[in-house]
Amino acid sequence: MSFTHRFEATSLREYDIRGIVGKTLSTDDAFAIGRTFGSIVRRNGGKRLVVGYDGRLSSPLLEEALVRGALECGLNVVRVGRGPTPMLYYGAVALKADGAIMVTGSHNPPDHNGFKITLAGKPFFGAQIRELGNLSARGDVVPAGKGTVRDVDIREEYVERLVKDYIGGQRKLKVVWDNGNSSAGEVLEMLVEKLPGEHIVLNAKIDGTFPAHHPDPTVASNLEQLIASVRENKADLGIAFDGDADRIGVVDNTGGILWGDQLLILLARDVLRSHPGATIIADVKASQVLFDEVAHAGGKPLMWRTGHSLIKSKMAETGSPLAGEMSGHIFFADKWYGFDDGLYAGVRVLDIVARMDAPLSAFREALPKTISTPEVRFECDDRRKFKVIEDVAARLRKEGADVSEIDGVRVNTPNGWWLLRASNTQAVLVARAEGRTEADLACLKDALIKQLELSAVPCPDFSGNSSGH
Repeated sequence: MSFTHRFEATSLREYDIRGIVGKTLSTDDAFAIGRTFGSIVRRNGGKRLVVGYDGRLSSPLLEEALVRGALECGLNVVRVGRGPTPMLYYGAVALKADGAIMVTGSHNPPDHNGFKITLAGKPFFGAQIRELGNLSARGDVVPAGKGTVRDVDIREEYVERLVKDYIGGQRKLKVVWDNGNSSAGEVLEMLVEKLPGEHIVLNAKIDGTFPAHHPDPTVASNLEQLIASVRENKADLGIAFDGDADRIGVVDNTGGILWGDQLLILLARDVLRSHPGATIIADVKASQVLFDEVAHAGGKPLMWRTGHSLIKSKMAETGSPLAGEMSGHIFFADKWYGFDDGLYAGVRVLDIVARMDAPLSAFREALPKTISTPEVRFECDDRRKFKVIEDVAARLRKEGADVSEIDGVRVNTPNGWWLLRASNTQAVLVARAEGRTEADLACLKDALIKQLELSAVPCPDFSGNSSGH
């Protein structure tokens, strides 16, 4: 029987395949991904595909359809079951897989779902995802065959590997973890049993409706329960995850939030002790404080494009032992495998805090102070958003501005910087600014808004959005 399938165009994103279940994503799509990606694996000389899924209500059916498609390619499919995305990545390494697919909606609303894919141990993204769509539409797949399938429970092995790099110190920590009803639930409970100290786990049960709060630790309101529990229990720190636990959020002993770039400073200082002079990568949304602090610690700071697939690829290219994003993706190649893992990042944070003489809040409070906006996102048509960036960049070059065009435009001034970039996954532009003082920040926001006005783009509301950082 011949095979062809057309995906809803909006579901083929830059870093993954994603949509709204029952509207832009279905089990037919899942089967087509298995059938088409399975063909890519076979044509790449591979035979083994590892598959996992998160805790969303739609994930089991999507995973089942995905496996059926892969089996029709004659692949040997290994199902690692329900768990966090990084457990799937670990399974792909441990089981020497030729490809891996995770069914996950990450931190998106409960009715969303998607697929994160790796091929031969590398991210499968961008042009590769678009080509998958083209192959599916043409029915360009390997002849139908009959594969094999087996279930493998790797949770215990994964947890053992997570704790292997915990050395610790004299301090016995009290830690609050907010699982946020994420797919890490069972693995997290196994993990804390093996770690020293006292551990309190909130929202441990995996629940794809996310009854406690939305599973995105980069939004301060989603950390309120964790902050309250840290304070109530007089804990040393709190750790939170997103829906599939490849991203991390951290709060200190006072309940103060460590944002992604601040967390990366903590980790970079530690990693650079054993990798002096190493390249540390962060995305363009990170504070200038991060890049300065990495340099002060003897590292080579490298600003790169936002996107977990892009960061992972740049790490491999540069041999970087550590990278991170403002979104809470933390990537360790030091002792680890180069993929983003919120649980492993959490273990490494605990290891550092257990060896510190002072509380985690002392680290955060000692960092240079800046005033910044959060990441402000505002609508701009997909057909126009990149043209806006091109026009702004051309004007800035003509003005002789100090501008980086790695990902959008990031304009540096003596008193701070501002950023404007086009999202790779949504019809939006993203803006952020950071200054030394409120007056500096006001000037930077004015410069950004002026550029948007010149491109006839309705300006976002930056008022009341500045915060210390």
